[in-house]
Amino acid sequence: MPPRPPSSRTRRLTTAQALVAFLARQHTVRDGRRQRLISATWGIFGHGNVAGIGQALVEAGGGTTHRMPYLQGRNEQAMVHAAVGYARQSGRLSAHAVTTSIGPGATNLVTGAALATINRLPVLLLPGDTFATRPADPVLQQLEVPYAGDVSVNDCLRPVSRYFDRITRPQALIPAALQAMRTLADPAETGAVTLALPQDVQAEAYDWPEEFFAERDWHVRRPAPDAHELEAAVRAVRSARRPLIVAGGGVRHSAAEETLAAFAAATRIPVASTQAGKGALRHDHPADVGGIGHTGTATADDLARTADLVIGVGTRYSDFTTASGTLFADPAVRFLNLNITAFDAHKLAALPLVADARTGLEALSEALAGRRYRVDPAYETEYTGAKEAWEERVDASFATPDPDARPTQTQVLGLLDALVTEDDILVNAAGSLPGDLHKLWRTRSRDQYHVEYGYSCMGYEIPAAIGVLLAAGPGGKDGPGGEGGDGGEGGDGRPVWALVGDGTYLMNPTEIVTAVQENLPLRLVVLQNHGYASIGGLSESVGGERFGTAYRRRDAEGGFTGAPLPVDLAANAASLGMRVLRAATVGDLREALAEARVADGPTCVYVETETPDTVSGPPPAQAWWDVPVAETARRPAAVKAREEYDRQAAARRRHL
Repeated sequence: MPPRPPSSRTRRLTTAQALVAFLARQHTVRDGRRQRLISATWGIFGHGNVAGIGQALVEAGGGTTHRMPYLQGRNEQAMVHAAVGYARQSGRLSAHAVTTSIGPGATNLVTGAALATINRLPVLLLPGDTFATRPADPVLQQLEVPYAGDVSVNDCLRPVSRYFDRITRPQALIPAALQAMRTLADPAETGAVTLALPQDVQAEAYDWPEEFFAERDWHVRRPAPDAHELEAAVRAVRSARRPLIVAGGGVRHSAAEETLAAFAAATRIPVASTQAGKGALRHDHPADVGGIGHTGTATADDLARTADLVIGVGTRYSDFTTASGTLFADPAVRFLNLNITAFDAHKLAALPLVADARTGLEALSEALAGRRYRVDPAYETEYTGAKEAWEERVDASFATPDPDARPTQTQVLGLLDALVTEDDILVNAAGSLPGDLHKLWRTRSRDQYHVEYGYSCMGYEIPAAIGVLLAAGPGGKDGPGGEGGDGGEGGDGRPVWALVGDGTYLMNPTEIVTAVQENLPLRLVVLQNHGYASIGGLSESVGGERFGTAYRRRDAEGGFTGAPLPVDLAANAASLGMRVLRAATVGDLREALAEARVADGPTCVYVETETPDTVSGPPPAQAWWDVPVAETARRPAAVKAREEYDRQAAARRRHL
């Protein structure tokens, strides 16, 4: 198609320049608050995007209006993690774009894209692509597919994206960009959005209609529940003797924490939380009974086993939450699911209440208020007493009787628990820490607990903490309703802690350099336990005998039971520009954490942890998790593990 004739209503730009100009004019609006939808772009440049998006970002980087700030990453997957951390801290109302070259740069996005989509968090991916015009075939880094000439490596992003398009002509950008923004701003559809950009099309000029660059507001919906579904929900709650609320990430995404707290206070229904929902209530709210499922508290899991009505609010019921279908054991248990997506609202054969979490809770509260619903006082006494008993177990896990001893992992958390206020934010994703945090951490604010457990991706923590700092620090207003950060502003923002084990650290430490470059006061706590401790424990429980999970030298028989590897992660962090505080004892660690909390630059606290004992170790799992065990085996450990597996699996049920 020939280019449009120039007129007073067109602007001649390259496709990349037009896209960047368009993105700078998109806003979200919710509850009357307006902010940039795409507030910055992360990028690593190569021949697939340097002359297109790279050049466009140069032009868009100056001035004070319609800027597109640029953030320099070191690893493409990590850039997506940083964008996801930013989006979550921003309440999904503001997001970042991520641009990469073609080939390995683009395929490195796949893990981050999967994480974003699974967690329902918005991020815009702009990978370069091979030539649309095919002047030479193949070009560098082109995947040749004999049966399809239009396939590139970017097609790997299709199954992990909520929206995908390849812009093979400049004018195709107009509908694609609008669909991309719609998806990012839709609370029921959001996730990773991919616009694959052939490198020749990025640099091609076109006469764009001025209307394309108009300021646009994307209103974030708060749909109300259907009247029929609401009435069914009210009847279900009123007839329940032992109801239990399961609060998921949708509570936070909807900013429904205060509404949930009021609902729980009025009805006295106890509230358990998933990993994504922890913080929906403060730990000291009378109705909060802590985490639920395999990594949950005894209080929440015992209530779940006897609940006759489970009210899911913004949860997708992962296997950790349901203990692989074994947790909700009452023969007559029913489910009521309040969720903005019908897909999740209908899970477990539930009564669906398809609505925004806050709007739905408000409607349910109003409907129940006139009917004077409240749980039996004996039930309330039961769960408050159980909560007090669990808190004693938490205190025992956190206790540090010997200041000269090497701390255990749970004692590290206890020292942090004693130090932080509601301003602090903890970021974690993988290893044994998510289980300990879910069971033990006392959440003090709606956004203090930032654990990514939808994908449980090792390497998430450091870049995600950078994204959180950009959203919560002085570079941007905190949380929903802020204007979105422009990036690159360190200083006196909220303390953000990235908690990682040595396995996670070794997978992705590179964004430490970004924190140093931007002078972001990242507080990094590295726990050295010489291997994959979480998977080691899991391996032992399923008959795998901790095979391949320790970071040790080979022994004479070829195994990995020799001396620990002489790896110095503290020296590595220092070499990347961080200030490092080494802590050998409980006393050292207490001082190092306090010093790190007030630091004005990137600071790492490095501690080698001790194997937990019966006094300071975490309580064991309070519910099962299905990890299949070998059905036939010769080694006694696997035979014994299979016997236990068959016993636990017999309790699994399908809720129909």
